Amino acid sequence: MTIEPILIISAVFLLVGIFASKIAVRTGVPALVLFLAIGMLAGSDGPGGVYFDSPSLAQGVGVVALAFILFSGGLDTQWGHMRPVLLPGLSLATIGVIISATLVGVMASQVLGFTMLEGMLLGAIIASTDAAAVFAMLGGRGIALKGKLKPLIELESGSNDPVAVLLTIGVIQLIGNPDLSPIALIPLFLQQMIIGAAVGWLFSRLIVPLINRLRLEFDGLYPVLTIAAVLLTYGVTAILGGSGFLAVYILGIMMGRAEFIHKRSLGQFHDGIAWLMQIVMFVTLGLQVFPSELPAVAGEGILAALFLLFVARPVSVFIALAASRLTVREKLFISWVGLRGATPIVLATFPVLAGVAQADAIFNLVFFIVLISVLMQGTLAPPMARWLGVQAQSQPPSSLSYVMRDGVISNNLREITLSENSPAAGRQIVDLSLPADVLIMLIGRADDSIIPRGSTILEAGDTVLVLARDNAQDELTQIFGD
Repeated sequence: MTIEPILIISAVFLLVGIFASKIAVRTGVPALVLFLAIGMLAGSDGPGGVYFDSPSLAQGVGVVALAFILFSGGLDTQWGHMRPVLLPGLSLATIGVIISATLVGVMASQVLGFTMLEGMLLGAIIASTDAAAVFAMLGGRGIALKGKLKPLIELESGSNDPVAVLLTIGVIQLIGNPDLSPIALIPLFLQQMIIGAAVGWLFSRLIVPLINRLRLEFDGLYPVLTIAAVLLTYGVTAILGGSGFLAVYILGIMMGRAEFIHKRSLGQFHDGIAWLMQIVMFVTLGLQVFPSELPAVAGEGILAALFLLFVARPVSVFIALAASRLTVREKLFISWVGLRGATPIVLATFPVLAGVAQADAIFNLVFFIVLISVLMQGTLAPPMARWLGVQAQSQPPSSLSYVMRDGVISNNLREITLSENSPAAGRQIVDLSLPADVLIMLIGRADDSIIPRGSTILEAGDTVLVLARDNAQDELTQIFGD
């Protein structure tokens, strides 16, 4: 096939995915289900007739897509909201995943005819919630939640992938080498988590100053720089033996806390990249599955999905959050929105590539479980939030909401002329560490008016038009001088 048909087919897939997102908003059906359906319809068993059977390629596409989705989710996360839920979030991401995997493994070995290790493999693959599905549900469905529920759910989905990956790889090793002790997996888990967190933090400390100091002549190169940062962070972490998923998520969170040039536009750019990756990933995974093989596992898939939804997930949530102050209703909602998505399907390709005996059956089961999870949990999430009383009244965003993170500032404009001794003279705006409630609107220099950017260097004699709160005078004096 020449390049032209490939380009046309790719464009059609993307356009159909975009229209599918519109349909999803109007019908309430999660967009991710429609993306999967597009891939299945286009595949060899569907009217599209596109033959695709490459687990290694599907796995590679899924890994890259998840890296960018996690980075975008971290970049959009407000650390001030996440910090209070750090401990319960990490408890869900570790203890919750292990308990859920174990319960599903026992059920699969006792009811579905798997061996204990094969059942644990199925449990490990579907134990983690999916960041792409959760971020899309909370963002795309516009669900406003009370208290700290949203950051807790996002933190869990963004940080539990390393545990699921470790469990999956570990169980595959145990199947291939029965003499290996499960205790040997503990050092591997610590290595993955420590290296992943350390590399993500280190790269954030390098990338942010690089963005601010590089002063690229073309603004379009800044998105290219952040794309390279995501790929480099994941690749280096994986080579060092750490969790690349955790590293890029930490990179996004730490960059979201910092101030850097074009931060807002880069956030919007990576939001678009995240949607592109979701479409590409779910369509690819839809192509990989053969719908004609699904009816054979329908009964087992429904049973496993219902057990996960109504037994394994709630039990793991209530145990992992036993020490938290969350109410029963809040824990029930967290249990309900533990969506499974692309991550389990990507992990289901691992046993296929490793040659595990029941790999094909496990892949089809996982795909069926994901479909049920996204359809049931994703579709019913808004009414479940209302029924459990955890939905907050949504507030229309203020036109000035990007100026500060916790409310709307007053229209208080000040003109400040920088003296020769001003602390701000000779510095880039991004280096001033402006508070969230202070915004430079315009710079007057001689006869020119300059629209400020993060890379703009202030000069003595500049007249700076500043939007700030009424009580920000002390902060302004400290930043700009008398």
